[in-house]
Amino acid sequence: MQEFFMDYGLWLLVGLLVVIALVFLLSGRRKAEQPIEPEATAEPATSPVTPPTPLPYVDPIIAAPVASAPPPAPIVVEPAAAVDPVVQPVVETAPEPAPAPVAPTPEPAPKPEPTSASPAVAAVEEDGQDDLLRLKGVGPKLKTLLIDLGVTRYAQIAGWTDVDIAAIDTKLGTFKGRPVRDQWVDQAKYLAAGDIAGFEAKYGKI
Repeated sequence: MQEFFMDYGLWLLVGLLVVIALVFLLSGRRKAEQPIEPEATAEPATSPVTPPTPLPYVDPIIAAPVASAPPPAPIVVEPAAAVDPVVQPVVETAPEPAPAPVAPTPEPAPKPEPTSASPAVAAVEEDGQDDLLRLKGVGPKLKTLLIDLGVTRYAQIAGWTDVDIAAIDTKLGTFKGRPVRDQWVDQAKYLAAGDIAGFEAKYGKI
């Protein structure tokens, strides 16, 4: 009998647990089927609205936009042409006239000194002068010039070297070149030796 009550109590406990489990299951399903209402959100606190400031009255005629004038064209300033400075003439006072110098008594022009290129040119014998007009190419003016240079004898001219001829030639002015062109040295050799025939045979009659 005692075992019967023990088995009965056990089954009773099991049945009670099953009933509790069913109750929990059913209650959970009902909660799942019920729509979930959204939680009421707190409305934001509204700040007091400030009434708008009234705009000032604008006259439409005055407020009408005025068409802006186009900007003026840029003015190009050209550089002024350079003006040469005007130089004022300096007025100089006329100097006092100096006393007229007394013209000195003119001295006679010295005769040109005979060239000293060699003794043959400078040496002049005291027994007279040879007739230099016999030389071909020597005229009265050239004769006078040669005498002024100290050339008076055929022997002088016959003894001239190239240096002597160059020295004499620089003093002949417009007659420069005559000693070489007319062969004065060769002519003078014939005349100094008195070989008139040889001279005339080569240079013509005197």
